[in-house]
Amino acid sequence: MDLGLKDKTIIVTGGASNIGRAISLAFASVEANTVIADLDLPQAEKVAEEARALGGSCFPIKVDVTDWESVQSMVKSVVDRFGGVDVLVNDVGWVHDVLFIEKPREEWEKEIHINYLSVLNCTRTVLHYMIPKQSGRIVNIGSDAGRMGEYRESVYSGCKGAVIAFSKSLAREVGRYDVTVNVVCPGTTIPNDLTEEVGTVSMWAPGGILAEMATPETAQKIGAKYPLRRIAKANDIAGAVVFLASEPARYITGQTLSVSGGYSMM
Repeated sequence: MDLGLKDKTIIVTGGASNIGRAISLAFASVEANTVIADLDLPQAEKVAEEARALGGSCFPIKVDVTDWESVQSMVKSVVDRFGGVDVLVNDVGWVHDVLFIEKPREEWEKEIHINYLSVLNCTRTVLHYMIPKQSGRIVNIGSDAGRMGEYRESVYSGCKGAVIAFSKSLAREVGRYDVTVNVVCPGTTIPNDLTEEVGTVSMWAPGGILAEMATPETAQKIGAKYPLRRIAKANDIAGAVVFLASEPARYITGQTLSVSGGYSMM
């Protein structure tokens, strides 16, 4: 099947680690122009080398997706280089599992900025270029936490629920311009290799707040709760994202797809 993505320009925010890395490499494998937009430029450059080896052109760029001016500058650089933006994947995410009554305000403000406001920043910016072209694909990475709620993830769940609702509403607004907006909701997804697949600012970095979840014992315990009896790896998510960005998915919009081993059964 021809996905129609060769030479298309794809921006993947948070594209240097874990799910974002897998998405970046998946687009590179179909010879897209993949832009890895990440706060961790050294890790983005590392993944860009891997992407180029797969046959696609790849452009790493540093960006703070919570900052409007930084996002504007990043997208303009992409447009100047490639002539436009065909696909935006809003992948950046951050969570710290703590009971809401115990979570300091600065921490839940960080979750809101990274998980929700970043989506607004990046989406609004690329629409400036997609609408005049009468073409575009936006795929937002949600979470099953946003569909069913998750213990000790109240703010994160709220942000991901907001991403889902925002995406459906926006799909109604921009469909007339042939711009589709969809959401992919993973469950817990761990890297294969914490030294190769994540950067220093990642939650999964050695010593990071989620690194302990990547141990075989913890992964097995979490995976036992899933119908498929295993926890996801990043590659399990990437295929769905690429499909929703592809030409065969051109008539799909406003949809939320759980790619979580059946965890939510939505």
